[in-house]
Amino acid sequence: MLMQQFKEVEDVTTELREALARAGVVLPSLRPDPVSIAHCYIPPLVELGRCSMEVARRLTEALAERSGGERS
Repeated sequence: MLMQQFKEVEDVTTELREALARAGVVLPSLRPDPVSIAHCYIPPLVELGRCSMEVARRLTEALAERSGGERS
């Protein structure tokens, strides 16, 4: 079960990394969260990590484009 969860969180992390890259966004700290993977009672988490203000702006723009341009 643990190996299956590890594979699943690695796969979704890769999918997210690739989708962000297509939108011109790179989150250098994006990775599976090792603590949650080893935990028995919580689901595995994806750690998005920290990013620069420029990356945050690009991510905001990519999300705005996807949602039809709505920004708050």
